[in-house]
Amino acid sequence: MIELKNVTKKYGDKTVYDNFNLSLDSGRITAVLGESGSGKTTLLNVIGGLTDYEGEVTGVNKPVSFVFQRDMLVRNLTVGENVRLVAENSDVESALEQFGLAGAADKYPEQLSAGMARRVAIIRAFAFPSDTVLMDEPFVNLDVALKYYLTEKVKRTVKSAGKTAVIVTHDVKEAVSVADRIIVLSRGKIVSDVREITEETENFLFNVMLNLNKY
Repeated sequence: MIELKNVTKKYGDKTVYDNFNLSLDSGRITAVLGESGSGKTTLLNVIGGLTDYEGEVTGVNKPVSFVFQRDMLVRNLTVGENVRLVAENSDVESALEQFGLAGAADKYPEQLSAGMARRVAIIRAFAFPSDTVLMDEPFVNLDVALKYYLTEKVKRTVKSAGKTAVIVTHDVKEAVSVADRIIVLSRGKIVSDVREITEETENFLFNVMLNLNKY
């Protein structure tokens, strides 16, 4: 279990989190929703140790694996080399085939479409030997069909590998489709915590998001 205890994070005079507490069960996918500036990306950075903070974070085996908002592929390396950069013994061809990219190992990032590059970034993140995968808007700007395909692949990969995943998104439908648990942040506080996804969850979360100004 990952636990954040009394975490405080400030950027200059701006306080993002003030004595924030959160527990995340291992082997599950938690989606984080919230308006811009609510602390979603900062939460990933705190868990991953990419920013300083006050308080305590336990249960995270460092280093963790990241999927950033940008693909962060190394431009002068092929797709296969990008994956092997983080996991030397990876079965690259098998991983690419599972994500619909068979035969792409020798391509360079500039030869990939946005959707292909995003898939490579996700493949590389899961190839990295880490118990925890942190994903910041991993499906943003993808068409609906590819987004649905990737959410299903990510869900299955997390479960089969026994990893813990935290996915930041602004898309309620996306969160409902991929997560076991969904939290909504507003001004650095948890205003909703859905621990069981049901048929009513989507409408409930839309209402929460529409009324964030009340929190």
